[in-house]
Amino acid sequence: MEEASLHQFSIATVLLLLLAFYGGTYLLTLCIKKKNEDTDAFMVSNRSIDFGMGAASMTATWIWAASFYAAATSGYTYGISGPLHYGMWGALMILFIYPFGRRFRKLAPNAHTLGELIHARHGSSSQLILAGSNILGSAISLMVNFTAAGALVSVLSPLPFQAGVIIAGVGVLSYTLWSGFRASVLTDFAQLVAMMTIAILIIPAVLFAMGGPSELMANFDRLTPEQANIFSKEAFLKQGAPFFVAVLAYSIGNQTISQRLFAVREDHIKPTFLTATIGYGGIVIGLGMIGLMALLAGVEPLDGNMNNIIPQMVSLYLPAGFIMLFFILVIGSLSSTADADLCALSAIVMADIYGKNIAKNNPDPRKMLFIGRLTMIVATTIGIVLASLALDILVMLVFVGALWGAIVFPVIASTFWNRVTDKAFAWSVILAVLLFCVVRFSLIPITGVVGVFFELVAAVGGGVVIGLMAFGFFGRTVGFVIGTLVACVLAYFCVGALREYTVLLASLTAYGVSTLVCVGMSLAADQRFDFKKINERVRDYDTPTMEHQS
Repeated sequence: MEEASLHQFSIATVLLLLLAFYGGTYLLTLCIKKKNEDTDAFMVSNRSIDFGMGAASMTATWIWAASFYAAATSGYTYGISGPLHYGMWGALMILFIYPFGRRFRKLAPNAHTLGELIHARHGSSSQLILAGSNILGSAISLMVNFTAAGALVSVLSPLPFQAGVIIAGVGVLSYTLWSGFRASVLTDFAQLVAMMTIAILIIPAVLFAMGGPSELMANFDRLTPEQANIFSKEAFLKQGAPFFVAVLAYSIGNQTISQRLFAVREDHIKPTFLTATIGYGGIVIGLGMIGLMALLAGVEPLDGNMNNIIPQMVSLYLPAGFIMLFFILVIGSLSSTADADLCALSAIVMADIYGKNIAKNNPDPRKMLFIGRLTMIVATTIGIVLASLALDILVMLVFVGALWGAIVFPVIASTFWNRVTDKAFAWSVILAVLLFCVVRFSLIPITGVVGVFFELVAAVGGGVVIGLMAFGFFGRTVGFVIGTLVACVLAYFCVGALREYTVLLASLTAYGVSTLVCVGMSLAADQRFDFKKINERVRDYDTPTMEHQS
């Protein structure tokens, strides 16, 4: 087995690389600074983002440091199918939001957040559930990205972990603070170009430094039968299916995605999402293949840490210049997501909390901008502090994933079905999260009748996931038929078997419970909603006179 220590740069070299990256991004944003910024520009760039910028921003935001670290880990663990499961399902979820995004834009063309649409549809309680999940999710994402920066700096230089965290936090804030979302989109484009260029150079460089495809094929016998099988059942049930379900929740529940949906020109939504789908899949699958190369080469992860696979492979096979490029690749990927998180948090506090609930739909635009920028500063500070503590965030990430999974059906149903009520929305999410926690953390034994109950609910959840996708692309009838068939098939195969895969069972339980409760309570209430009211209630905040919400 081959082992390698990670290459280390001098403090001066790392500081110069960081200064070049964050200094360059800051200078790039100077060309868009306006003395009199307005709230629409700060939150959604006046909904004027073109196809190229939109696709690049969507792709760069979806790719964060954890993306290719996890993709490489998947390749190392599950072999050939690992990177495919990670990259393909993640890419598909970018595409998934497209048909529902068109509906969101049609109902609320002036929206800045998905929460504003839900507020107009249901009121404050449901909107605050959605806003709260987004605040928690974006804060954790911010912490994860700052943590990744600290870890990278600490392993590639003598600088301490906390120094990398602080530099990344201050650097991202410096170029995002003034122009908000517009700065994020502009720098995303530059960061994506850099990431794609570096990835195109690094992946084949590692491959040929190892001796080329023929050398790797000579080591094919190192793979287990499951690792050599592109249709590996183990890889699908342990990696592919849970990731598929989780990323579906992220595509609907994550403000960083919906913010770009509301910012792209309406006539450019389709090509933007199609291009981002292909771009994400190509980059992440390619970087994940480095993990497969490490497996074939017999490389053992340094210190047993799977996150060291990519930097270890780069250090082992490539010269210092490529390691510098890799450093920029990671910094660029985490920064593009961190600035998106800052913009998402500021928009949620500006629109969902201040605009709708404190100012009662009649806010002061100048105060909104101040609140948005203050939110960025506070969020960055909290992210730096939490990241510096190097906390174990796995439990929090699992919780947020469940919360977003629990809101997928209620959010989509609320925008298509006029009978969904505010109580149905709120209780379906609350109960789904509670039962998710019961399964995920084994609060009670998942055996016997209890196990069968959760497996049947999870089967409904699986039918909901596939049914919603079919509904989005092929219509209501096709979605209902396919979802029902999938639920029936899963009920047959899941009982007695799915309880062995706790993560997948818990995630599908969240979908199943939220759907059953939402539908049941909505049918019992027998209320009707006029969707035309949503457009009347969701307004721009820079209008000179603003009427109170009816």
